[in-house]
Amino acid sequence: MKSPICDLLDIEFPLIAFSHCRDVVVQVSKAGGFGVLGAARYSIEDLEVELNWIDENIDGMPYGIDLIAPTSMDVTEENETVDDIQKRVPEQHKEFASGILERHKIDTTDVYKGYKRSSFLTSGMAGNVIDVAFSHPIKMIANALGVPPTYMIDIARQKGVATAALIGTKEHALKQVQAGVDIVVASGTEAGGHCGDVPTMVLIPEVCGALEGLGVPVLAAGGIVTGKQMAACMAMGAAGVWTGSVWLTSAESDTPPVLKEKMLKASSRETIRSRSRTGKHSRQLRSQWTDAWEADGAPQPLPMPLQSQVTEAPLARVTKLAEVGHEGANQLVTSWIGQGVGLMNTTQSAKTIVYEFMQDYLEASERLSSSLLD
Repeated sequence: MKSPICDLLDIEFPLIAFSHCRDVVVQVSKAGGFGVLGAARYSIEDLEVELNWIDENIDGMPYGIDLIAPTSMDVTEENETVDDIQKRVPEQHKEFASGILERHKIDTTDVYKGYKRSSFLTSGMAGNVIDVAFSHPIKMIANALGVPPTYMIDIARQKGVATAALIGTKEHALKQVQAGVDIVVASGTEAGGHCGDVPTMVLIPEVCGALEGLGVPVLAAGGIVTGKQMAACMAMGAAGVWTGSVWLTSAESDTPPVLKEKMLKASSRETIRSRSRTGKHSRQLRSQWTDAWEADGAPQPLPMPLQSQVTEAPLARVTKLAEVGHEGANQLVTSWIGQGVGLMNTTQSAKTIVYEFMQDYLEASERLSSSLLD
């Protein structure tokens, strides 16, 4: 295809697949798209293992990495650790989260004990993860929240790696270009995970118009799970699409089966955009867990990254119990997912999904072309 994204990333088809699962990343890249590994849930040591595995199995095809180093976080010290962050979490928030589990007959003993994960990188933590990423033959590095650290952009330029950033408004897109990113990912409110409040159908032409002539290609994101939607976005000026949710129900995905089943049955109305998971607005599969945080009397979500220290440990227990059939856990289990979930009705291999995108895109393009003929 003729697209600046294909030229920039050395790929056949401008379909970008964000996934935390290395198998999905490899299969999408080998099928002609571009896999991007979400690095948020990995420690530095685990990330090294994942990237080594990708390098050994991707047959030299290009791939990328995505991390979360937000510009705005409630962090007081540059080198603040996860332990330091946890000390600033009010007990009442943890008690509220534990209470949700207890009402669903889930034991909360030691639910927070030993929990050390943080999905978000403070400026003091970001450097090591970025160094690990650049020690591998990545073709692109993306930041999911805010302007990428200057360190990341500078190293990427030195190594010939494209930089990308996700945005939800025209104003943020212009700031990213000013900062020097190579690719802007315009993500509409339909997206899973962190998202703004502008719909994809409005955001894409707005951002493409604002960046016209600046030489920075735009990837469309937000609820895109078919090649027909991809064609629509490219008709509005996008150079390709960034997708995430559609890969969660793929055969290779490591999404727990209980969550896959919920996703495959869900309609597009069964998601909710809320600050309760991370402290910033993100779209999730609605459940009795998300309902509890939206109810009257629920504590206000803490700023990022404090809220995640409240929610992730209980949700990890919920998911584990849901996998073995615990009724209360099944009612609570949730996941980040976009509104495109209503179009995700079957489990298919990642390769098949890529090929269906290609076929749908071709058919949609032919329909557009035929509409111009007499």
